[in-house]
Amino acid sequence: MSWWQAILLGLVQGLTEFLPVSSSGHLMIFKELLGVDAEDFLDFTVTVHFATVLSTIVVFWGAIVALLKGLLKFRYNDETDYVCKLLVSMIPVAIVGFFFKDRVESLFGDSLLPVGIGLLVTAALLFFSDHFSSWFKPVYKEHRGGISFLQAFVVGLGQAFAVAPGISRSGTTIATGLMSGVRRESMAQFSFLMVLVPIIGEQSLDLLKVAIGHVEFGGGVGPLALVLGFISAFAAGLFACRAMVALVRRSKLGWFALYCAVVAVLILIFA
Repeated sequence: MSWWQAILLGLVQGLTEFLPVSSSGHLMIFKELLGVDAEDFLDFTVTVHFATVLSTIVVFWGAIVALLKGLLKFRYNDETDYVCKLLVSMIPVAIVGFFFKDRVESLFGDSLLPVGIGLLVTAALLFFSDHFSSWFKPVYKEHRGGISFLQAFVVGLGQAFAVAPGISRSGTTIATGLMSGVRRESMAQFSFLMVLVPIIGEQSLDLLKVAIGHVEFGGGVGPLALVLGFISAFAAGLFACRAMVALVRRSKLGWFALYCAVVAVLILIFA
């Protein structure tokens, strides 16, 4: 992988991790378009995912610190309630990770067909969330933290579903949240915070395998490509995360649905 390919792929990861268009799908698409060797590409993916996790922490630093301060008071307050709901949302993806990890990884092959199908699913979810979430407005309830435990679990089911290539994690969680009756202003923050622990846990396990010598890290990619990919993904992630929070609160997601549908059709025709 050359330095400019690393920068471009890092930008793709940083932007698409937060925009509802599937970062995993776009990384696979651009890997094919750029002719990047698949050998050790997982190392690069781990690196740029850590970069976007870091950008999420930076954007939501104030909220994260407030949650930690509330937890350290060791009583059931608003912060403890919110963290408990975040933990509930992680249950479905944890089950998928523990019991179906190999099956999920088998979907990330050389074929772009699963990406095209996944993008069509993402487009449908975004379309329905735009057109049917308004049905819930008359029955909105004010829950502590803006979301109930049941809604948190439903959003968690969306996150577990989005482990497949081409299905956007942010798009799926936001769409399922809106369709289950969560207000837009509450859904953006919850969607991005709920993914921190699963991603950090998954990437830490990969690094643990490197530390104990089970796998070699970065041998086929090179340190320069990893560093440049990390920097570009982090910078793009900062921009995209802030932009997506504003979009979810103020705008509809229909244009992203159209984009996903167009890319999916192109993949299904030419792949």
